[in-house]
Amino acid sequence: MIDWSVASQLAGFISGDAGHRPRPALDEAVTQSQELVRGYTGLDPVGQLPSPELLDRSAWVEANLRSLRPLLEPLTDRLGGAAGPMAPVLRSAAGMAMAAEIGVLMGYVSRRVLGQYELVILDAQAPPRLLFVGPNLDEAAHSMRVADDELLRWVALHEVTHALQFAGVPWLREHLAGMLSSLLESLEVSLDPARLMRLPSRRDLRAFADAVAGGDLLTLVVRPEQRSVIDRVQATMAVLEGHAEHVMDAVGAQLLPSLPQLREAMTRRRATQSPVSRLLGRLLGMEMKLRQYEEGKRFCDGVVERGGVEALNRVWSSPDALPTPEELTDPDGWMRRTHVPSVTK
Repeated sequence: MIDWSVASQLAGFISGDAGHRPRPALDEAVTQSQELVRGYTGLDPVGQLPSPELLDRSAWVEANLRSLRPLLEPLTDRLGGAAGPMAPVLRSAAGMAMAAEIGVLMGYVSRRVLGQYELVILDAQAPPRLLFVGPNLDEAAHSMRVADDELLRWVALHEVTHALQFAGVPWLREHLAGMLSSLLESLEVSLDPARLMRLPSRRDLRAFADAVAGGDLLTLVVRPEQRSVIDRVQATMAVLEGHAEHVMDAVGAQLLPSLPQLREAMTRRRATQSPVSRLLGRLLGMEMKLRQYEEGKRFCDGVVERGGVEALNRVWSSPDALPTPEELTDPDGWMRRTHVPSVTK
């Protein structure tokens, strides 16, 4: 079992939590974002979107650790299955290693993430949350040299777009959950018992951080048939991020005088993928890189340029309408397959 208390301690040790000032404009920014994004995308949510929450880093970490439990605990249940009498010892050591992986990664990400639509993909009963990390917003506005209120509104546009994607596309959450469940159920865990047993004491947080900073402690073996599932997950996530990026620019042009400066500064700063995506990339070998999210935005921009936002909305018509990994770089091919007509300009 993963020792979540160790993961929490490590994340807190690395996050270096800082205070943050109140943001009375947050509710207004989110409400305005909902109106603008709904007007542009046509996505109509089923029910109310979650209210925004302004958190410090430690509260953000705890929210994400809760959402990661149903995603990662099935992996540790299978650790050491073929190790005979040593299985309990190896399972305990491997669970500690995974706690170290999670804690270090969450600690580093907590210093970067500005906002998050937090959704527990594998638990349909868990309510979604709309989170904004106060100290990171404060530091980002200063380091990027952008207006604080414009940065807040731009981040709100991005996270509200994600909220509307899932609230307005009824099959999306179940589709992602199905792919992730299939992948997690079939993964094999490769253990190096000697390496795991050399892990430092749980009391030595700095040593734990050093132990995982240079690379993975566990290896998950991916077979060719699993690679196809990984590719489909990557393509779906690239579309989700690319769509949000496209909407940020399209709607932000009406709202934010400093949009070009914001885009340039954010491109330099961003960690590129969502926290859960980044953790999956680290633990599952999914290799999610900036290029894939840039491809997602180029795909969305290209479809809108050829057929308008109505053409892009076809990606939400069914799982089969999502672009394949190859179609991310070929919007014309995707439009032909899904019978989306181009608009002559």
